[in-house]
Amino acid sequence: MSDHAHSPERACLSRRAFLLSGGTAVTIVSLGGWSRAFGQGAALKVATYPRKKIGRVSQLKADSPVTFKYPWQDFNSTNMLVKLGVPAGGGVGPDQDIVAFSTLCTHMGGPLAGQYRGQYKVLGPCPFHLTTFDLTKHGMVVAGQATESLPQIVLEAKGAEIWATGVMG
Repeated sequence: MSDHAHSPERACLSRRAFLLSGGTAVTIVSLGGWSRAFGQGAALKVATYPRKKIGRVSQLKADSPVTFKYPWQDFNSTNMLVKLGVPAGGGVGPDQDIVAFSTLCTHMGGPLAGQYRGQYKVLGPCPFHLTTFDLTKHGMVVAGQATESLPQIVLEAKGAEIWATGVMG
C-alpha cells in the first residue's frame, strides 16, 4: 500500500484502502443477513375470517379482474380476484393461477383498482408514488415507495367455487 493513502493531507480513505481494510467483509455480512431475512425463514402472517364465496372458476377469464369486498362488507375492503394464466404463489384452481389481492397500496392507501397490467402480471403503478406489485410472487413490491407486499386474500377452490378464508400479509 502506498504512503499516499495514509498521508496527513488525506482525511478519508480511498476506495482501495477501504476495500483492503475490510470493507468487503462488511458487505458480505450485510448480504448474508439479507439472505437470511428473506430466505426460507421468512413467513407472512395469516388472519382468518369467515369463509365467503367470491366466485366460480368457470366465470373467470384470464387477465380480467373481478372486484369483491372481503373481509368486511361495509368497510373500504375492496379486493380483486384474477386468473393470471400462469402459476402464482398462493394460487388456486386447476392451474394454480387464481389469486386475490387488496386494491389499496400498502404505502399510503392509494387506489390500485383498474391498474392491473396483464402482460406483466402486476398491479400498479399506484397513482400516488408509482408502487407496482408482482401478483405471481404474493404481491411483492417490484417498484416504488411501498416496503410491504400487498395483502393477499387466502383462497380455497372447492370444486367450481372459489372461497375467501383469510388475509395474508
